[in-house]
Amino acid sequence: MGRKMKTKLTHTRNSLPEKTRLQMTALLQERLADSIDLMMQAKQAHWNVKGPNFIALHELFDKVYTDTGLYVDLIAERIVQLGGIARGTVRVSAQKSSLAEYPLDITSGKKHVAELAHAISSFGELIRKAIALSSKLEDADTADIFTQVSRGSDMNLWFVEAHEQDQH
Repeated sequence: MGRKMKTKLTHTRNSLPEKTRLQMTALLQERLADSIDLMMQAKQAHWNVKGPNFIALHELFDKVYTDTGLYVDLIAERIVQLGGIARGTVRVSAQKSSLAEYPLDITSGKKHVAELAHAISSFGELIRKAIALSSKLEDADTADIFTQVSRGSDMNLWFVEAHEQDQH
């Protein structure tokens, strides 16, 4: 434990400046940890939800898990494209995630909806900041990946929050 991560990049013919690639791989690594955490938070909700809307929420939470798994892959592969090493183990993600800890003792569909909506919202905010930084550092491809992730995350937030809204 406590191993220091090297910031050395592997050789690539990618034309982005090395300094930019170092900054982008660090940013991507942060969002990779968050993505893995969000993915597993969605699975936690999927496994443990109970209540009158069980099947709808069970399936919705699994969709959030699956979609977030796609983001994990996009982000990890971009790290490697830039010459970095994707650090995507559960242990690394647990140590590095910026998301709040997901409560492990809830079963209520209403509580899972609220917690997962909060997690997706926090994740979306971090992704939008990553879009801005990627754009500022002139890495349009990474900004585009983060934009794709943001669109999907906002869609999932909409789906989850719809279960909180009053029908009157």
